[in-house]
Amino acid sequence: MLDVITVIGFSLIAWGIVVAWYFWPQLRGRSRADAMRPLLMLHSFRFVGLSFLVPGVVSADLPAAWAEPAAYGDLIAAILALLALAGLKSRLGTPLVWLFNVWGSADLIYAFYQANRIGLEAGQLGAAYFIVTIFVPLLLITHGLLFRLLLSNVAVVGPDSRRAAPGSAEARPL
Repeated sequence: MLDVITVIGFSLIAWGIVVAWYFWPQLRGRSRADAMRPLLMLHSFRFVGLSFLVPGVVSADLPAAWAEPAAYGDLIAAILALLALAGLKSRLGTPLVWLFNVWGSADLIYAFYQANRIGLEAGQLGAAYFIVTIFVPLLLITHGLLFRLLLSNVAVVGPDSRRAAPGSAEARPL
């Protein structure tokens, strides 16, 4: 399990840099609903977690006690993300985003807890190893962004205070 934790740690660092330099500067100048839209779209792909149930994708000895809650929890998160996306501009939008974000975050944290509790090994994940080590860290970070947006005012910040990504044309002096 240590090697998986190391890879997840590196992935969190790499995605953290990408989000801080490229995603957040683009999102923070938008209204809250407009900033949430791409984050919810990303989470609509959580149905990919159903691959934890596909023989041949994962090892036959992947414990069902871990695979089933992880897979169905991700499916519910994907459905909630789509519902939140559909209701984003309505008065149900914010409660739906809260519901999705609490559920989705708890689902990921529970999967990590269960993996540690049952002693999940990297080889048991098979090809789904890449979901856990590449996709899940990005999901965790974007859940954090959604919580930040939910706890902020309607407009995150004004467009004039956007920080340009390093190396972009906007960041270069004239």
